[in-house]
Amino acid sequence: MKATVINEIRSGLYLDSVSLMRISRTIAGLEGVEEAALMMASPSNRQIMANAGLLNSSSDGAGGGDLIVGIRAQSKNAGEEALAEAVRLLDQPAERGAGDANQWQPHSVRAALKAAPEHQLVLISVPGDFAVSEARKAINQGRHVMIFSDNVDLAEEVALKKEARDKGCLVMGPDCGTAIINGTPLAFANVVANGNIGIVGASGTGIQEVSCLIDVGGKGISQALGVGGRDLKDAVGGISTLMAIDALDRDVDTRHIVIISKPPSHEVTKKVLECVNASKKSFTICFLGSDECELPDNARLVTTLRGAALDALGEDSVSDDFDAVAIASSLPEVTGKIRGLYTGGTLCAEAQVMLTSAGEAVSSNAAIPGVQGLSDEKKTHKLIDLGADEYTKGKPHPMIDPSVRFDAFTETLADKSVGLVLLDVVIGYGSHDDPAGQLVEFLSNGTGDRPVLIASVTGTELDPQVRSRQLGKLEQAGVIVAPSNADAVEVALGAIGKSVR
Repeated sequence: MKATVINEIRSGLYLDSVSLMRISRTIAGLEGVEEAALMMASPSNRQIMANAGLLNSSSDGAGGGDLIVGIRAQSKNAGEEALAEAVRLLDQPAERGAGDANQWQPHSVRAALKAAPEHQLVLISVPGDFAVSEARKAINQGRHVMIFSDNVDLAEEVALKKEARDKGCLVMGPDCGTAIINGTPLAFANVVANGNIGIVGASGTGIQEVSCLIDVGGKGISQALGVGGRDLKDAVGGISTLMAIDALDRDVDTRHIVIISKPPSHEVTKKVLECVNASKKSFTICFLGSDECELPDNARLVTTLRGAALDALGEDSVSDDFDAVAIASSLPEVTGKIRGLYTGGTLCAEAQVMLTSAGEAVSSNAAIPGVQGLSDEKKTHKLIDLGADEYTKGKPHPMIDPSVRFDAFTETLADKSVGLVLLDVVIGYGSHDDPAGQLVEFLSNGTGDRPVLIASVTGTELDPQVRSRQLGKLEQAGVIVAPSNADAVEVALGAIGKSVR
């Protein structure tokens, strides 16, 4: 039977990508529906939908400011019923997270700033094709911006950051997923204690992991400033990173500053360290994948996110009662390879650092320097970032919808060459309301032997999902739970006969 494709265009209706992805997953799960997507009609999104077989000729007139509903169903009746449900969800403000339908919602940056002139930060979450123009409006009004949007042209990012720097405005992003400003978590962030440790990060989950470990260690965060994953590339030159360091250097509530990134180029590293050297504050530098760096006297280099938290805490251990060696020794013999199924790209990078430092051969779709690209060879451990673009085009990020990584889990659990699986559970604002519960439910449907599962939970007790509850669900399902991603990797290394620490 030939599938039916149904489209509807909603002109002038904008919803953020997170809301649209959630509705898309709901519609895709309806009986008789093969696939569904609700997207703003930017050229890149239209291409994604076309490749998925979700567009017909009725969508040809959609412009970049329109929303397209695309449904591929097994029958015309199933498609029409699914469309009716999609329209119902779109038309209900409560379902969209809009709150009180009578509450005023600004329709432009200018209107928002006119209504709230005291606000100094504008968060941009629109399709990437429009993000720079909206950010420029805020910058021209003298406001700092956080750009959650991705798919922004690199040249536009460079131009925008230079303009903002000239006006004394900080640009966090594009593709900035995490920040904590004056105690307020933004986007994917956690509820952590206030304190005197500042963070500058070109990594969302890196900021989350370090800030949460600092919270667990009994201290807190003054500010956590994301700069976007490309800021430390040569083309951008670390513009936002340098401005963020200067801002924290001036901040009287910040005593110590942590910098998190994959290794920048030599020239960008030189700029960052010159800025660090000019500060009177102490620094922890975490360039994941780099163990060589000539540092000024006020800075120390660490190789893992856990190491960054420990150095900032100034203590010997975040988890004194966790013995990776003893836990590894208690496991049955592991003869297969390690498979990492990560939602956090920086956690995946940290695992690569640790495994390669132990002399292990590793491949990854998000390879750090010195690691080969993802390979089908059975000779390497495979560490996969399931939040990377190739896994999330047209789909929600696995932190939002844990089921997105279930296909990868199914393949991994059936692969007899895999002896151990590393995985992360990242909670906090923006994440699924019960990622551990979703994972446990999926695992309960499996049959036969499965590899050893080792997990860590990035989060705090004050997060909406409550860290201890997530830990408990995983432990009850027979998953070994470590207090940090680095601890989980150490157990994995011990399980395959490698020494830890």
